Amino acid sequence: MKKIITVLTIVCLMTLAFAGCGASNEADNANGELKGSLALAGSTSMEKLCEAMSESFMAANPGVTVTAEYTGSGAGLESLNAGSVDIGNASRGLKDDEIAGGCVENIVAIDGIAVITDKNNTVTDISSEQLVGIYTGEITNWSQIGGEDMPIVVIGREAGSGTRDAFEEILGIEDACKYAQELDSTGAVLAKVAATPGMVGYVSLDVVDSSVSALMIDGAAANEKQILEGKYLLQRPFVMATKGEIGEQNEVVQAWFDYIRSDEGKDVIKKVGLIVAD
Repeated sequence: MKKIITVLTIVCLMTLAFAGCGASNEADNANGELKGSLALAGSTSMEKLCEAMSESFMAANPGVTVTAEYTGSGAGLESLNAGSVDIGNASRGLKDDEIAGGCVENIVAIDGIAVITDKNNTVTDISSEQLVGIYTGEITNWSQIGGEDMPIVVIGREAGSGTRDAFEEILGIEDACKYAQELDSTGAVLAKVAATPGMVGYVSLDVVDSSVSALMIDGAAANEKQILEGKYLLQRPFVMATKGEIGEQNEVVQAWFDYIRSDEGKDVIKKVGLIVAD
């Protein structure tokens, strides 16, 4: 009889122990350890922001894995519509048909588009009208706008690029550009212009480095101060689109946007050279 009681006692203690472990796990989950995954796809111009934000977010939430693909704004929104990602990154405002399809525009930062040349180009300031002339093929030599006698080689981004869409829309030259070459990433444009005398291109402001020169436009420099004052023409939103409102998304997606809007998230945005969206 004593043996039976002893066995029963051990079984009860083990049961309580396992139950206690289960209660502890539930308490850990309930106490805020976020777990899951988050998938983003889209704009190559947003790579620097996404990588920095993902690293910071995962450090704050070790139970979450964030993955991002840089396929271009249009492709990213297509992936969002197909349900293969949680967020579609677009380096431009959403189009009417995208909004009609259920995509919601969540602006997370403001970026400038820098017009760049090689370091030896003597032209430092052009008017918006001259810029239009360059990209539509009316101005073909730097000497026409006060520079050296050298052909202008015009390059840009591929169709579907958010940077290209924003650049052409702001200048009102959609489908009118005369590109010598179209490249498929921000980094490719930066490297090509840096290495080619006479070439002009456009890139996200946050990637501009000492290998190129950024032109002033209408006397305004491509920097945060001039953008905030409304003086620099070429500026655009960085959008992290969702299928439906943020409040309709899962817990991880909602936490991601909460983090972006936190002081820590704002610091990340500033550190990569972007402007925090109000």
